Amino acid sequence: MNSPTLDAYFRSLLDLEGFVPMDSSLNGIQVDNDGAEITKIAFAVDACMETLQGAAAGGAGMLFVHHGLFWGKPLRITGGHRERVRFLLDHNLALYAVHLPLDQHPALGNNAALAELLGIELPEPFGEYHGRKIGYKGALSKPLTIEEALKRITFKDRPPMGVYPFGKRESRSCAVISGGAADEALQALDEGIDLYVTGEMSHQVYHQALEGHLNMIAGGHYSTEVWGVRRVMEHCAAQLNLDVEFIDAPTGL
Repeated sequence: MNSPTLDAYFRSLLDLEGFVPMDSSLNGIQVDNDGAEITKIAFAVDACMETLQGAAAGGAGMLFVHHGLFWGKPLRITGGHRERVRFLLDHNLALYAVHLPLDQHPALGNNAALAELLGIELPEPFGEYHGRKIGYKGALSKPLTIEEALKRITFKDRPPMGVYPFGKRESRSCAVISGGAADEALQALDEGIDLYVTGEMSHQVYHQALEGHLNMIAGGHYSTEVWGVRRVMEHCAAQLNLDVEFIDAPTGL
């Protein structure tokens, strides 16, 4: 395997081209290697020195992340950004990033994983973002208290950013969008959803959720987005003759 072969594989798996108009992330290969064979891929949520160093120490030839280094505009190669790029080049480590296509993917994505963990039956697309719906909603297979729902989506027993039990004691419907999607709580309110799960809360949404009797979990941006990279990792382990490793670098946010 080399980086062009893996790029073609990931593009066949994830809809990178379909999100070009609305995703500011430079999805795909962000930093290439020198053409060397890749026998191991490391997976992480963020491209940061901690995950870059972990990937290199573990012998990976590529680091696959949800949040890469390049976001829609040219960046000066200075400071910490220069150090991260230099580390990749010095260690011949390719960097591959997939943002919104990984949130939305109906089987491998962050939101599909959260929907499955919560027991959403027959999940439907939810959460309009620049013309695409990247989350999922539906009836729950079993009514859940907010405490039960939180337990299902907690990664490594880490505390959430916030829990807001503003609605029914037991929720019968749920919508999910991982990461920073607090404003989409208003869409959940409009659609009569009982429970909305995302990564972060915002001040301007709080009172509307309270007055609209919407249960809400802000599970943490990081913790709600470990699921997609881990699912892609498991898929690669099953389908490709490559070693894989997940590098856990929680931010607490």
